[in-house]
Amino acid sequence: MARKHRDVMRILITDIVTGIREPGDMLPREVDLAADFDVSRGVARETIRAMEERGLISVKHGRGATVNDPEQWDVFDPDVLAAMLETERSADVLAEYLECRRMLEVQAAGVAAQRATPEDVVQLREALRRMEESSGRPPGQAAEERFHEADIAFHQTLIAATRNRPLARVVERIHSALLLARYPLARPQYRQRRALPEHRRIFEAVAAGDVAEARAAMSDHLDTIASYLDEYRRTSGGGRRRTAASA
Repeated sequence: MARKHRDVMRILITDIVTGIREPGDMLPREVDLAADFDVSRGVARETIRAMEERGLISVKHGRGATVNDPEQWDVFDPDVLAAMLETERSADVLAEYLECRRMLEVQAAGVAAQRATPEDVVQLREALRRMEESSGRPPGQAAEERFHEADIAFHQTLIAATRNRPLARVVERIHSALLLARYPLARPQYRQRRALPEHRRIFEAVAAGDVAEARAAMSDHLDTIASYLDEYRRTSGGGRRRTAASA
């Protein structure tokens, strides 16, 4: 997507997510949208199409574009999620993602313990090694990105070890959204005594083929993240998210 398309789209997404444009409201016509943002009609047309693809609006021939209810929004889209995390409802959004992870990953950890191959165990160990390596780097955005990428790789490898192809495709679809949703709850200061030991426990349970322990380890890890969400609610009021570097 060209930069002009993305700039206009992000403004409109923010307007919708924050309620400036409410469900049922009509978007300006293509020609008016182009004039409002000083862009070509082609850019306006592509912007409307991109908004429709994200479930934010419905377009009917002869009637124009109407803002959809929140239930229709593609909350896995990074642009939509980023806008939602900037609102006063950000803690509620994060709670939904955590609930989603709990539904998927606790059972998946147990299945992975049953089905993981030696190659899966090697990949899990490598992802864990990268998490440990990045956590030992000087604090900064680059180190945070490396840690979260390794963390995502760990969980994706765990899902792949289930040998459940639909589940793997779901996780692939939401990868970028999960990565973005993790940043507000990042707690680098607790990593050595919480995140890393918890991931080692998950790894060891899967490597040992211990189904019950793998589920328990994943559940306890997500309980830790839930405690960070409670802290986020208290300290931020669920408002604008902090960056990973300041978390």
